Amino acid sequence: MTQVSTPAEAAARITGRAVVEQRDLKGAVAEVMLDSGDTVIVKRGHARNATTAEAAGLRWLGEAGAVRVPEIRGNDDEWLVTELVGGGRPTHHAAERLGRGMAALHEAGAPTFGAAPPGGPGDAWIGLAPMRNVAGEDWPRWYAEHRVLPYLRGAVDEGTLAGDEAAVIERACARLPEAAGPAEPPARLHGDLWNGNVLWGAVEASLIDPAAHGGHRETDLAMLQLFGCPLLDRVLAAYQEVSPLADGWTERIGVHQLFPLLVHTVLFGRSYAGQAVAAARAVG
Repeated sequence: MTQVSTPAEAAARITGRAVVEQRDLKGAVAEVMLDSGDTVIVKRGHARNATTAEAAGLRWLGEAGAVRVPEIRGNDDEWLVTELVGGGRPTHHAAERLGRGMAALHEAGAPTFGAAPPGGPGDAWIGLAPMRNVAGEDWPRWYAEHRVLPYLRGAVDEGTLAGDEAAVIERACARLPEAAGPAEPPARLHGDLWNGNVLWGAVEASLIDPAAHGGHRETDLAMLQLFGCPLLDRVLAAYQEVSPLADGWTERIGVHQLFPLLVHTVLFGRSYAGQAVAAARAVG
């Protein structure tokens, strides 16, 4: 593979179009205008498998035909090129459409908890943190073993969480079989559904940067609530109309927020540790 060093060079090689303009965005992401008149987003993977995992996740989510995700214009093991989406303000219509779409996406299902998107690597990523996709049939056990405890160990090893705090989270994991609510089939998750990965338009929202895998549908919704989302009440009401959540779901939000809070503790430090411990205490 010919090595390229800029988003413009990557876009030209992958799309076969000449580049008119490049505008750098945050991190290793750029907006590139092609001579066809199209504007694409070009993203450089931060690690091995990162672009492959993201591309596979976008395709898997898109195959459900439930929510809008950016069309992939091409990728290799270093670069990902997608269409430009979003750029609007949240509207009631778009929020309700997102809620209905998320319900349909989750109902599209996955073979198992921890199932990786077809064609994607098992060793994937959530943001900049590694995330292993290991198949499991029992959600509480799988969630504890593959979504909570790996990041708890990482935070303890780095000195971000103290031993007594880790014990609180370990006790919460032990209680998951009783605290998880009724058993549900594996849902097709976006997997990193914080508000920054929801790009709004007047008609519909688009979802970007997935950490897609098979999981519990309440995890996506809990993550959407964790960092705030415009018109969230509309999103949730529309979701419930299509696919009602099991009784007591609001009491289980902390259970599902343990995963993203511990990921953030590992990535960003002590400022998230207290939230993770508080969520674990809420489990009982």
